Amino acid sequence: MTRTAVVALGGNALVAEGQRGTYDEQRENAAAMARPVCALLDAGWRVVVVHGNGPQVGNLAIQQELGSAEVPEMPLFSLGAMTEGQLGSLIAIALYRQCGRRNRIAALLSHVIVDLDDPAFQHPTKPIGPFFPEETAHQLARARQWDVSEDAGRGFRRVVASPEPKGFVEIGAIRCLLDAGHVVVTGGGGGIPVGRTADGWDGVDAVIDKDSAAAELACQLEAEALVLITGVDAVQLDFGRNTQRPLTWANAAEAERHLEAGQFPPGSMGPKVRAAISFVRRGGQLAVITSPRLVVDTLASDDPTDQSVGTRITSVTNRTEALA
Repeated sequence: MTRTAVVALGGNALVAEGQRGTYDEQRENAAAMARPVCALLDAGWRVVVVHGNGPQVGNLAIQQELGSAEVPEMPLFSLGAMTEGQLGSLIAIALYRQCGRRNRIAALLSHVIVDLDDPAFQHPTKPIGPFFPEETAHQLARARQWDVSEDAGRGFRRVVASPEPKGFVEIGAIRCLLDAGHVVVTGGGGGIPVGRTADGWDGVDAVIDKDSAAAELACQLEAEALVLITGVDAVQLDFGRNTQRPLTWANAAEAERHLEAGQFPPGSMGPKVRAAISFVRRGGQLAVITSPRLVVDTLASDDPTDQSVGTRITSVTNRTEALA
């Protein structure tokens, strides 16, 4: 039976730490991200790729502001659409180069529905753009009317509203492309946020978390697996302490207990674990959080005691049931 996996790639994965984010740097990083996607295809999975855009949309916003004396600035949701197209093309080209001879690729712009009354609009939390020293960040915040916040101890960044995704407007088109045998690249940057108005859909200034968007899309597609690719092999418990250890298997209830205990901060693994829990609680079979090199092995492992793979969050009640 054909299985479907929704794979989420981070915008930070396309701009590695210490890089400026040139096209050549992002092209090389996209090639590395394409390898696990092609490996999944070779293992018999149907694949939809969702990607982040945090660094890219923030950088574009700075370019827009600096050029505003010559050309008009566009709203944030429009910048999201621009980067979804930019990165969708980048990832599609990388996939064509890696496995395009045996697979068809389609990059699709997507609009994602948000609630205009979502409290996230009053509490911006989504980091975008480059990192700044604290003093520089606060100077920019005053000059440009930004909200800024520390991001996982790596510096300060601009933060914007990040409402919860409520559905994909183009879900029918995504499903048709997938059923026709295409690898679909969509949901870029979490998708273009839209809200319903009296005249229909309209853009909303926000950036949706790509992991939440990937979980929502996986649920709408009734996918068997959600794959959240990150820079580490597995989620760590007690990170940075003497008791640090990998979490390679958990059911949704266990993962939720760890989340509520503060094991996964909002600026690092928190959004990924929360998205994984949401997916399996809504009917998904398996959510995986791991590095590119372990994606296929982690999806293939059904042994809850296996410590050689990444993190698996499942709908199974307990380890005994998983081994049965």
